Amino acid sequence: MASWAALSPSIVEYFEGEDFYRCGYCKNESGSRSNGMWAHSMTVQDYQDLIDRGWRRSGKYVYKPVMNQTCCPQYTIRCRPLQFQPSKSHKKVLKKMLKFLAKGEISKGNCEDEPMEPTMEDAVASDFALINKLDIQCDLKTLGDDLKESLKSEEKKKGKSSEREESNELIQSQDMEEKLDSGEPSHSVKVHTAPQPGKGADLSKPPCRKAKEIRKERKRLKLMQQNPGGELEGFQVRCQPPSLFPPKAKSNQPKSLEDLIFESLPESASHKFEVRLVPVSFEDPEFKSSFSQSFSLYVKYQMAIHQDLPDECGKTEFTRFLCSSPLEAENPPYGPDCGYGSFHQQYWLDGKIIAVGVIDVLPYCVSSVYLYYDPDYSFLSLGVYSALREIAFTRQLHEKTPQLSYYYMGFYIHSCPKMKYKGQYRPSDLLCPETYVWVPIEQCLPSLENSKYCRFNQDPEAVDEDRSKEPDRLQVFYKKAIMPYGVYKKQQRDPSEEAAVLQYASLVGQTCSERMLLFRN
Repeated sequence: MASWAALSPSIVEYFEGEDFYRCGYCKNESGSRSNGMWAHSMTVQDYQDLIDRGWRRSGKYVYKPVMNQTCCPQYTIRCRPLQFQPSKSHKKVLKKMLKFLAKGEISKGNCEDEPMEPTMEDAVASDFALINKLDIQCDLKTLGDDLKESLKSEEKKKGKSSEREESNELIQSQDMEEKLDSGEPSHSVKVHTAPQPGKGADLSKPPCRKAKEIRKERKRLKLMQQNPGGELEGFQVRCQPPSLFPPKAKSNQPKSLEDLIFESLPESASHKFEVRLVPVSFEDPEFKSSFSQSFSLYVKYQMAIHQDLPDECGKTEFTRFLCSSPLEAENPPYGPDCGYGSFHQQYWLDGKIIAVGVIDVLPYCVSSVYLYYDPDYSFLSLGVYSALREIAFTRQLHEKTPQLSYYYMGFYIHSCPKMKYKGQYRPSDLLCPETYVWVPIEQCLPSLENSKYCRFNQDPEAVDEDRSKEPDRLQVFYKKAIMPYGVYKKQQRDPSEEAAVLQYASLVGQTCSERMLLFRN
């Protein structure tokens, strides 16, 4: 029996078999198929590893499409922000926003690049009955009581230990009891948030640049003046790539994404605009104070854009899907200033929220969860604008945290025309559904034209490197005790039990199966 301190705080409850849904894309009544589990709590590293295996969260429900059976295969897609260059249509959207803010100008006609559909998939997000069913199945109170008993038992077995070890164990035990005893987020919930300076980070301003970067930029510009014939590119390749946040571009240089987003507005600007990053925590004062306004915006959006009925987009649904996250906030010294976890990126115009992007900041990426906005401002193409802001935000985080260098856009669905827009943010990659390696989207598209379901990895010998090889090492929480599956299975006589656990292990992979606790009752 392993000690509690050595175990991951991620606790999941897997639902065996496959769930059938009405597809939100092709409208097939039972064509959408997926596997799912309820995450009582989850570390950001575990979730990063899960989405790199094709999983996705909707609130605390984490699901993985059955790719070779579902009617509309959903491929995880990621953009590479460090190499991203805004397209002509992207620049139009950014310039349109600047004109509106500076002069109040409203563009006439429909913007053809507006079909930026929210990235929380309708097939799961709209199934409120499923989430209600899961809430009933997951007896949090019982789970919390069992864990307390398990911790007491472990403490007795350990015998005497140093005061420091006891103190650390007590802190962690209390932390886990909070996770498991907490019910719906709308009640008294305890969420561990990263320290904040009292107000959500203002993302409207460009990030500060280090002196070293400024010196390199000056050298680059000097060489540009000395070598108008084009030798500059060679210098960039051999020495140092240009800064992600260069000075304002000259007229003969194409403007960068940051140039277009952070262009200065005149003092007489018609509108005041700012973007605030607020942690998803009911203990955060800014999140709490803006909750009512954010919820009202969500209702307005759902009813106007998705034609939801009022009882389909109530406060309970809003809280479950967009304010309840299993991710534990972390703020390590080597991480981004905002820390890791779930956030609402709020777009404020003249003192009111006009859009909210729900995002997860993970060890290697910013993952887009959902977007809702005021339909009265559809002329600003807020879907496209918010995606570009999130790409720029990822680049900003990368400056301090080099390994954080990707922007995950959810699922790419080639068979659904309205969802193909995600492929316009280049360069981007799709996740191979069999070997879980990333493949440039250009290499995937020809295959997708011929078949809905494709294995992108062209190496026929390649396999899933993190496949479940030793299921006996999988961690289980059962009958007030934490044990490896090798011990657990000796107590089971139901053949279906083993099938369910092995299915779970194959879907989450060996690494996560050893770190996460699989709750069984």
